[in-house]
Amino acid sequence: MRTLTFAAKTFADDLAAFCRGTVVPKEIADAVSAILADVRTRGDEAVAYYAAKFDGAKLRARDFRVSAADLAAAPKKLPPAEMRALQAAHESIVAFNKRGLPEAWSAKNKHGATVGEKFDPIRRVGLYVPGGEVPLVSTVLMTVTLAKIAGCPEVAVFTPSNADGKVAPGILAALNLLGVDEVYRVGGVQAIGAMAYGTTTIPAVDKVYGPGNAYVCEAKRQVFGTVGVDSLPGPSEVMVIADETASASFVAADLLAQAEHGSGREKIYLVATSAAILAAVASEIRTQLQLLTRAEKTRRVLDEGFLAIEVKTLAQAADIANYVAPEHLELMVAESDANKLTAAITTAGAIMIGNYTPTALGDFTAGPSHVLPTGRAGRFFSGLRVADFMRRTSVLRYDRASVKKGEPVVAAFAAMEKLDAHGRSVRIRTL
Repeated sequence: MRTLTFAAKTFADDLAAFCRGTVVPKEIADAVSAILADVRTRGDEAVAYYAAKFDGAKLRARDFRVSAADLAAAPKKLPPAEMRALQAAHESIVAFNKRGLPEAWSAKNKHGATVGEKFDPIRRVGLYVPGGEVPLVSTVLMTVTLAKIAGCPEVAVFTPSNADGKVAPGILAALNLLGVDEVYRVGGVQAIGAMAYGTTTIPAVDKVYGPGNAYVCEAKRQVFGTVGVDSLPGPSEVMVIADETASASFVAADLLAQAEHGSGREKIYLVATSAAILAAVASEIRTQLQLLTRAEKTRRVLDEGFLAIEVKTLAQAADIANYVAPEHLELMVAESDANKLTAAITTAGAIMIGNYTPTALGDFTAGPSHVLPTGRAGRFFSGLRVADFMRRTSVLRYDRASVKKGEPVVAAFAAMEKLDAHGRSVRIRTL
């Protein structure tokens, strides 16, 4: 277990060096750029080529879209308990996110003019759902539900298939539950390229959403500007801040839960107020790791992406959290300190408070979307919300009386900026 001590002279540099591991290597950026350029040039042909290369799926362009029959049949392939779980999670996600639906408003400004804002759903959105070995069924709920609440007219979902061209039944069942009928069995960088540039078979979207691996995240970064992107949610991260009230077994279980994603680029942080806590958690990790089906992949993440930090105070822990900006942050601290710590930490994607709030609840069913910024992007991005599926437009309405009141201010700015036509365009209405 790699361990740093806050009091060490080199701590800031050592922490920064560890966090730089989230920076996308040049070889990934170059590979992504080449695939995107190929998709932009060759369209469907390139999409099919990379589906075969990376997923082993031999698809023709006419095979990209999942049929209505496959979507309708998917719920029958799931045990009733799993369908009930989908429905229960959906109810919680709807209840939480309806509260974030922005509302139009209008008011009078100091000139007597009417000013305000209106909000409209983005016309066509593309949602990426990771598949493969770990089909993220929950991501369907955490993205599509918000798009539906916002009222987006066109919702297109992209998810990789297996080598036989099949998509995980759980993903299709969730899509069917939410009424999505435009689904493509296309994943990876080629999916992001198809969303951004469009192909003969796949219409381009206006904005791309959803989490992905380092390649997908980098693809979203590179297509930004051609289309919008929600944020940069890449490989999973968790930070646990623990004091003497924390359960070592709970802490270990939650660190392992995020490490089991297993791509090798996940980041796992444990910040504790004593060396004894670090040692107890390390012992629990060794014990619990033996129980996991994905132990080998999880161990790789622990070996390469796990950092333990010893601090003396929770204020130091807050400083670390604000620097790292973790995707998921768990505060397993005394109840008397939890609220102060929550207020002090301003960059986390989501905060889970107390020994009985594991990240997995937020991942699947608590209510907020689990699509959260990673790689320190939490310094400037927030987690996905309904407002991200909408456009805000400001609305102004002046009349003759109010334009006269605003004209002196415009005249002054027009003079300062040497833009006399600007000033005249207002003054002409006052004559």
